[in-house]
Amino acid sequence: MIRFLQQDNRVVKALFVVIIAAASVSMVVYLIPGLTGQGAASAGTYAVVYPHWYSKFFSSGDAISQDKVSAQARQQLQQRNPQYASNPMIVSLFEQQVGQQLVQQQILLAEAAKLGISANSNDVAQFLHEGQAGQVLFPNGKFIGQDQYAALISTRFDMSVADFEESVRHDITIQRLRAYVTAGQTVSEKEAREQYLKGGTKIKFDYAVISGDDIRKSINPTDAELEAFFKKNAARYANAVPEERTISYFAFTPNDVPGGVQQPTQQEIEAYYNAHKSEYSVPEQAKSRHILIQVPQGADAKTDAAAKAKAQDILSQIQKGANFADLAKKYSDDPGSKDTGGELGFAQRGHMVPEFDQAIFSQKIGDTKIVKTQYGYHIVQVEERTAAHSQTLAEVMPTIQATLMRQKSTAAQDAYARTLTSEAIKNGLDKTAAAHHLQVVTTPPVSASGVIPALPDGSQLISHAFAAKTSDPPQSAPTGEGYAVFQVQSVIPAHAPTFSDWKSHVADDYRNEQVPALLSQKTAELAAKAKAENDLAKAAKEMGASFKTSDLVDQTGQVPDMGAVGQVAPQLFEMAPGSISGPINAGRTGVVAKLIDKQQPSDADIAKNLDQVRDQILEQKRQEAFEIFANNIITEYKKDNRVRINAKSQSPLAGE
Repeated sequence: MIRFLQQDNRVVKALFVVIIAAASVSMVVYLIPGLTGQGAASAGTYAVVYPHWYSKFFSSGDAISQDKVSAQARQQLQQRNPQYASNPMIVSLFEQQVGQQLVQQQILLAEAAKLGISANSNDVAQFLHEGQAGQVLFPNGKFIGQDQYAALISTRFDMSVADFEESVRHDITIQRLRAYVTAGQTVSEKEAREQYLKGGTKIKFDYAVISGDDIRKSINPTDAELEAFFKKNAARYANAVPEERTISYFAFTPNDVPGGVQQPTQQEIEAYYNAHKSEYSVPEQAKSRHILIQVPQGADAKTDAAAKAKAQDILSQIQKGANFADLAKKYSDDPGSKDTGGELGFAQRGHMVPEFDQAIFSQKIGDTKIVKTQYGYHIVQVEERTAAHSQTLAEVMPTIQATLMRQKSTAAQDAYARTLTSEAIKNGLDKTAAAHHLQVVTTPPVSASGVIPALPDGSQLISHAFAAKTSDPPQSAPTGEGYAVFQVQSVIPAHAPTFSDWKSHVADDYRNEQVPALLSQKTAELAAKAKAENDLAKAAKEMGASFKTSDLVDQTGQVPDMGAVGQVAPQLFEMAPGSISGPINAGRTGVVAKLIDKQQPSDADIAKNLDQVRDQILEQKRQEAFEIFANNIITEYKKDNRVRINAKSQSPLAGE
């Protein structure tokens, strides 16, 4: 429930999703094959999109800068996979993906403009005032201030306010384009009814399972069969042994940096504090605890009334002196807080669901009241509140000292790595290492996915080494605890193994190739036997298959040895109780099932949920319709050669 109540991620998403046009461009193909061309305007331009066929002749296209692509790729990579942020190959791949996203976005914006669809600064302002975005930027209806707004945008996404608001405007435009394109989509009552009936039907069944792993174990080819398989599949094994490299390097840790790392001075600490004061502002916070009596979504009035009565009873016990924590452990339906007596800790304004947020910032401290939210009834007690304030230098000094020490240590290591690399380029690895009392190590042959045991983290060294040549001068790479200066000594190309060296792999491949056909054959035999005898349990025993019974499941239900029933065996939902299925391919297993129970939603349930189902189907239809529209438009741009992407932006190895 703590996760449910805290809305920070959703608020941020609502406010900032537009930055990479996730709400619109994600509906289009992620990377579009062939959406490239020669002759983008300059090295600083990633791509140019020409809205009209004649735009190319007048050079009036819309340019997407390489800086914008790089900045957004860096931002996404830092948020999703920061460990790869210094890997040039990964960064380049991210830039290609982000560049494609921005090209797609620009095409859609161009089409919106042709249709007279746009958004202006007033639309942006309205968006920023409303909903969850408004809760962040206008708490209690009051703007947080331009400085704090700019700091928030910069800290979260490394963007200026102008760039952020342009992204908002673009997103509003594309959403309006989507609404225009999909306005004709409708869903009939019959369609919604059938969809709900399909999704709400539950079944229970006996099933017999034949394991692919068991079949694999029964396949015992001779050496002659394996060698024949090896020769037949020579092309498959031509490069089975991956490329390997030997790497010579010497490494240093922070302790090896000459002179060590100097402690930050008082002046440096004060300067850092003054430059980052906005980071030390503490917003208004409230500490609370609660007991949740959960009410399921869509519950009827009787269920709701029972939950409310239970909450009133618990509140009465507290008011008579009962221990809040004990009651929380006994009654609360919140697994995230019940074991700690309902404690939720401190929360900032706007980070809880609205009703709960209103309660903890308006109730008197010590008061206990019942609050109704989408999750049910909460018995809420406010324990403490702190006003918004700025932390003093004395309060944050240890944190600043640690930050400055990390910065100084990183800077010292970087500088030392550059110095050693320069020396190694001039004098070689051995002389440079000896001059600094370090030791040169040469690895055994290592693959791109290998490890260097002597280093805390050799992944970046290996990644850099596999992008280098034996003729390249020494270079450096971080090791997780310092740096290594290295040079590639030799390259062993990928090659075919001998049969004797690769025999175990060949045996695995041979078995894997045989299993699907044998599994299919045996499952078909099981199905035929079960139907002929009208006894699945007996047939399973005779063929050595496992016999099991499922729970009552719907289309999304997971069943052991089968997986998601609706995906693996949707035909089971069409069968009548007592029927035996044909063979079911569940991937690693073969299954035959006998339906023993089938429960369908009542007419009352269907009527109650019909509007919700209709809305879900309608949204899905709109999504699909816009995908078709967007893909058709992009295809048209490709066909008319109305996108020019800088060729140097297309390859991770460009420029080498």
